[in-house]
Amino acid sequence: MQRIYQIALSKMKGIGPTLTRQLMQHCGTLEGVFKASKQQLLQIPQIGPSTIQTLQEGNYLKLAERELQQIEKMAIQCHWYTEATYPHRLAACSDAPLLLYTKGNTDLNPTYTVAIVGTRRATAYGARICEELLAAFKALNIQIVSGLAFGIDSIAHRQALKHQLPTIAVLAHGLDRIYPYAHHQLAKDMLSQGGLVTEFPLGTPPERVHFPMRNRIIAGMVDLLIVVEAAENGGALITAELANGYGREVCAFPGAVDQHYSAGCNYLIKSHRAQLVRDAADILYLMNWGSVSQQGSKQLNLMPPNLDPQAELVYSFIPKDKVIGIQQLAQLTGLTAHQLAVNLINLEMLSLILTFPGKNYRAL
Repeated sequence: MQRIYQIALSKMKGIGPTLTRQLMQHCGTLEGVFKASKQQLLQIPQIGPSTIQTLQEGNYLKLAERELQQIEKMAIQCHWYTEATYPHRLAACSDAPLLLYTKGNTDLNPTYTVAIVGTRRATAYGARICEELLAAFKALNIQIVSGLAFGIDSIAHRQALKHQLPTIAVLAHGLDRIYPYAHHQLAKDMLSQGGLVTEFPLGTPPERVHFPMRNRIIAGMVDLLIVVEAAENGGALITAELANGYGREVCAFPGAVDQHYSAGCNYLIKSHRAQLVRDAADILYLMNWGSVSQQGSKQLNLMPPNLDPQAELVYSFIPKDKVIGIQQLAQLTGLTAHQLAVNLINLEMLSLILTFPGKNYRAL
């Protein structure tokens, strides 16, 4: 019966995570929420007559009971936001869905998990980045999350399968269908090596409004969001904005300034909404996940290379726990503005420091 209450609450319009927490706090249990009198409910802040009417309509419980029967037949799992199986990274987000539906062999709380997103019209450049990244990620068994869309999403899922990495697709519809239908077989292949996740109940179509909602789950359930290729007005930029809002790391691969599908990545980097990365080594160094060996290539060395004395001097004064300004560096090192600028650029190119607005720097 507990699951029926959960499904029913998740279906109710206007009752989200915040209101549900208030209801639970005052009523004690889910059953108490549905059995509370009108007078009891009116004492709860932000609960009005329309919400009470919604709660007391018996139709939601009947619908939830029928849906539970269907999802059990389809081997679909449910994860309530307070349960241990719910993704703990997502649970920390204020707008996390109350209930998630999953299908397959999903681990929603892996050690390492990254989202890879980008344009639906991926180029050979984007495809190559995905292939090289996932080959390098294999040693750490990093879970790959994306949205099963055409382009970068599906390339990331396929490369994860190829390199035997767990991969999860977050859907913008119910689990009784696959959109786009062309990825039906891909979704099926993923069930044994990851699976499918959605907040939408059975019968929900892939409507336009659902995709930004899907993107917030992608952004919320990972440690890091990687944007491979994206147009300036693409959905990947929305996901990056959400990830930044959740305090997640965001990184992007730069591209040629005249290429349409690099414009979004270049904008994210220029506006300091994403870290510039060039390969898996940069990403693993950024996340402090250690080094891995790429399949078919030499071991990636993430330790700082041998620097010349001047570069060593500059690097020695750049802290890791806070930023330092260029004027302070000039005073500490005694270098000219030109010498300092050259060394800072070289250190940034070596992925040893990060640059922040106002000519501020921090060591990685």
